[in-house]
Amino acid sequence: MGRGDLTAAQWAVLEPLLPVGKKPGRPPKWTKRQLIDGIRWRTRTGAPWRDVPVRYGEWETVYGLFRRWQRGGI
Repeated sequence: MGRGDLTAAQWAVLEPLLPVGKKPGRPPKWTKRQLIDGIRWRTRTGAPWRDVPVRYGEWETVYGLFRRWQRGGI
């Protein structure tokens, strides 16, 4: 866990508030927690999306979730 990542207590509060996926299919490669930590890392550092560390998921996946939620007003 990185120093800016969500703690277990913070995640316990946030997780029930997240939208639930609607599509059946194969399980996701990255957890929502990893992706959210990646979004938080990027906004905290101001680095380009391509520089998001791999431990948070592929940068395209992190950015894709950010954009979907941004467009959806989440």
